[in-house]
Amino acid sequence: MVARYYGADSENGDRIDDLSEDALFMMISDLNASDNTFVVVQPDEDDPVWFASVAVLDGDGYEVVRCDTTRNEHEVTTSTSINGIARDLTIWMAARSIRSR
Repeated sequence: MVARYYGADSENGDRIDDLSEDALFMMISDLNASDNTFVVVQPDEDDPVWFASVAVLDGDGYEVVRCDTTRNEHEVTTSTSINGIARDLTIWMAARSIRSR
C-alpha cells in the first residue's frame, strides 16, 4: 500500500490523496467564483507544518499561497496560468515530502 504524504481538498468537498500534477490541474480548473473558490494542499497529519492554497481572484486569475513554518516561509503570488500553478506547486510540495521522510 502506498503511503499518503499529502492530499488536496476543495471548497466543494472534493478530495484527492497522493496528488499528481494532472490531478492538481483538474482541481484548479474546477474552481469558480461562486461555490468552489479554493483548494488547499497539505500533509495528511494532525498539525501540518506546511500548506499551499489556490483561490479564485475577483476578475481573472488565482492567488497562490505557500506556507512552510519549518522554513519560516510565507509567499503569496498571483497567476493566470493553471498549468504553471500546478507545475510549480507540484515541485514545491515534492521538496517538502522528500525533506520530511
